[in-house]
Amino acid sequence: MENIAYIKLDEKKVQLLIVQSRNGRYRILEEVENQYDLTQDIMKDCLLSPKSKSDILKILGIYRYTIETYKIEKMIAVASNLIVKARNYRGFLDEIYTNTGFNFSLTSDDDVVRSIYSSCMANIDTSKGYMINIGSYETYILKFNRRNVVEYNKISYGYSNLSALEGSFQDKIAAVKKELKKATLVKGYEEDAVIGCGSSFIDIAKVAKKLTRYPIDIDNNYDLSKMAVDKVLDFIGGLDAQKVKKIKGLGMDGAESINGGLAIICAIYEIMKLENVTISSANALEGVVLSNLVGSANEKYSDLLQNSLDNYYEFKKEGLAINSQVYEMAILLFKQLKVVHKLPRAYVKPLKIAAYMFDCGKYISFNDFEKHAYYTILNSNIAGATQKDILLAAFACSCQNLDNFNLSEIMKFKDILTDEDIDAIRKMGVLVNLAVNLNASRKNIINDIVCDILGDSIIMKTVVSSDPSFEIIQSMKVADDFKKTFKKSLQII
Repeated sequence: MENIAYIKLDEKKVQLLIVQSRNGRYRILEEVENQYDLTQDIMKDCLLSPKSKSDILKILGIYRYTIETYKIEKMIAVASNLIVKARNYRGFLDEIYTNTGFNFSLTSDDDVVRSIYSSCMANIDTSKGYMINIGSYETYILKFNRRNVVEYNKISYGYSNLSALEGSFQDKIAAVKKELKKATLVKGYEEDAVIGCGSSFIDIAKVAKKLTRYPIDIDNNYDLSKMAVDKVLDFIGGLDAQKVKKIKGLGMDGAESINGGLAIICAIYEIMKLENVTISSANALEGVVLSNLVGSANEKYSDLLQNSLDNYYEFKKEGLAINSQVYEMAILLFKQLKVVHKLPRAYVKPLKIAAYMFDCGKYISFNDFEKHAYYTILNSNIAGATQKDILLAAFACSCQNLDNFNLSEIMKFKDILTDEDIDAIRKMGVLVNLAVNLNASRKNIINDIVCDILGDSIIMKTVVSSDPSFEIIQSMKVADDFKKTFKKSLQII
């Protein structure tokens, strides 16, 4: 296990990310960013001003102290290639190294594309389509197929320089459309999945969710429809910049990200005739982190959900962790009891999440840990599953204790969940609880089960490697909930 520091310097801010890495996986220990604006220096005089250099050096000095506190073994520092437009950039980078020891390397367009792509592939489960990343001073359009970047175009507008462009909102849209028409990927766009990355897409999606009263507060994998974008446009059109900044939940770039980004997004939807874009929480710095981890990217992308769950538990599991065994047992029960629960395969993913994360609530409190599992799962940044899958898993995991089943709470999501989903939540909760108890001794004693369904009763025969008495005693405690849910009595032998 090692602690690694990542420092990213661009035209708008300097970021510090400290991660702990083990077995090709990582968790974030610290994340800090401080804003400034180098663009006035670069665009106006092509020189970094003494004040800008002083401000950045002061921030980096503080970051240096934080890094020493975390006993960092490795540091990786990257800088936006926009700063090369300043004639004195090289001397400034040397000054940074002399004062802080941070040796910044400049990122090329290819580096940025690789970072965006790597991060996006770690967040969205699709092997083919287009990615659009709106940055502060440029927009990248990527085409990928079979998890490889085929081609990319760069548009010379981002949310910041477009926001500063003189003219009306429609003038800004027209300026972006003019650039988009030159892009080969836009000209040759085929109807395919489109993924939106960057703070503008995320901030506009946040506003869209408020306006449409979308009940799930998760950014990643949210479908931003053309209708929702139009609602945001109508809403934002009547607000000045100061009021936009006051909208809750927006990123640090505030009004710039919304106003400039909205013009770019409107132009993209119109030119490419899009009806929907899937939002990704991917960012370039995460891509840098991923590129420096040990492990096969293809292996991780082949089962994104499993990789996401494994990454979550890499730093939480103990020597007696049984998460994978509980998952395997829950899936076995799902298959054996198919004629009883009558749930389609669409529920396998939420069941997998609920079973694999059955004990996640214990990291908050052992008491009522099933209840804590609900918001733990919703806030665990799980990738490789839809937002509905994650919501179902959260409810199912809490329903390991059926007393936690709360119809009024579930009905808050009535526009997303069906009657079948509500029925499935209880059934999955009982299956997870039964799977946990069939692993009660944490020794993987029960290797297989065979279910005989006899009228109103089910006899569950265990195939074991040693005495399963404890597992059977504990599992029979679930019998009452099993009968309430499946209308059949349970006997385990």
